Amino acid sequence: MPFTFTRLQIPDVILIEPRVHGDARGFFVETYKQSEFAAAGIPDVFVQHNHSHSAYGVLRGLHYQLHPMAQGKLLSVAAGEIFDVAVDIRRGSPTFGQWVGATLSAANHHLLYVPPGFAHGFCVVSDMADLLYQVTAEYSRVHERGILWNDPDIAIAWPVAEPLLSPRDVAAPRLRDADNNFVWNAG
Repeated sequence: MPFTFTRLQIPDVILIEPRVHGDARGFFVETYKQSEFAAAGIPDVFVQHNHSHSAYGVLRGLHYQLHPMAQGKLLSVAAGEIFDVAVDIRRGSPTFGQWVGATLSAANHHLLYVPPGFAHGFCVVSDMADLLYQVTAEYSRVHERGILWNDPDIAIAWPVAEPLLSPRDVAAPRLRDADNNFVWNAG
């Protein structure tokens, strides 16, 4: 099996470690294999692929889309390094308002799967970073929402003290005030 799937402290968020085949010429790595991802509980419904390029200290997030355009995300880094975060925003979930984070980099080749019902954000900790991500629903401006990156009720331990933020991210509401139609389903 070329992948190791590790469920994080919030088990719906999955860290994926691919097997890297390297030698003096470089490396080869599989970044997705439908059969193995499906066996690990990651759906095969990616409909849009995105690429984000950011400089050191840029923080993007915490973003999500409401139902019916909720997005699951499969994230990887092609250049640089980021601290990637998922926040459970499913009302009624035993982990509602909790976050998990992972370091994704071009060097470690790790991927992160963030399912619908989670807000996502990341902070660049290298000179620059290129984040590649596949999503399970197309972008929809009318369904796009955000949560304040430094909401004290969530208390994310971001690795950059004074991040570079968009005006939209600075003005995002706290989780308790956010427009959110996610409900946890124990089944």
